[in-house]
Amino acid sequence: MITRFNLPRIIQAPLGGLASAELVVAVCNAGGLGTLALSWTDPHVAAQLVRGVRAQTSGAFAANFVLSFEPRALLSALEAGVPAVTFSWGLPGALMCTVRSFGAAVGVQVGSLEGARRALDAGCDFLICQGVEAGGHVQSSTPLRRLLPAIVTEARDIPVAAAGGLADHDDVAQVKALGARAAMLGTRFVASMENRAHPRYKQALVAAGPGATALTGCFDGGWPYALHRVLRNSTLATWEAAGCPPSGHRPGEGDIVGTHPSGTLVHRYDDTPPSAEMSGDIMDFCLYAGSGVHKITRVDCARDIVTQLAGAFEGKENR
Repeated sequence: MITRFNLPRIIQAPLGGLASAELVVAVCNAGGLGTLALSWTDPHVAAQLVRGVRAQTSGAFAANFVLSFEPRALLSALEAGVPAVTFSWGLPGALMCTVRSFGAAVGVQVGSLEGARRALDAGCDFLICQGVEAGGHVQSSTPLRRLLPAIVTEARDIPVAAAGGLADHDDVAQVKALGARAAMLGTRFVASMENRAHPRYKQALVAAGPGATALTGCFDGGWPYALHRVLRNSTLATWEAAGCPPSGHRPGEGDIVGTHPSGTLVHRYDDTPPSAEMSGDIMDFCLYAGSGVHKITRVDCARDIVTQLAGAFEGKENR
């Protein structure tokens, strides 16, 4: 079980449906904390995923639940033996006691100092301090390197993981110097061999230059009123050129940009990123990416990513 004293140094962000069990296992077996994204997962499937990961690793791993949605699979994940649970986009309230009753650790993602205080008062085991540079859906409105020192001071002996725009060894070394006890990365693990993202999406991450991302409300189908950071693409450019009109008035709103083998359709402004199984206009999808994406230069296996990043906490030079 994770305690406040042994949080792994490198944490793989939840990544929605793109974080395969294979990725989680690879991260854990390399000494990191892999995370299953279970917010939208059927409870029965969630239990199978947790048991499957447990069977393939002795390392700690987590299940994430976005509290903008009902955590339907939480009990199933706990009953299956998940050793840690992270909550984002809200405070867990009574769910904290539920998780603790199973002996699991609790981490809470926060984007402000006041949010951190509330999570600490509730008794979390660790905090995830998210900066506005993060890819995917973004709680915070404050740059990570401004917010992190204040939250570390407030947390005292409770570990704080830094998140938001981190992509390489030097980024991890910087947040370590600011007091972070761990670093959470998302985009870097999208560009991994084990991730379920479409190959064209991965290559777009590798090819991205500085300033390639935007914080926007464009891709709100499925999760309205939640800002998100994505790669700039034609969908975003066309919407911005039209004056950023609201839902119901956006150019190409009814367009189908992709299809899943199950027959599920992806529409132009959906918040669904492209997985390897999907077909269609892949580059018109929602392509989540943090602000540090330009530092990612290749797709690597998860073990190598964890090992290289963890070296920053051990004082090893970037190689």
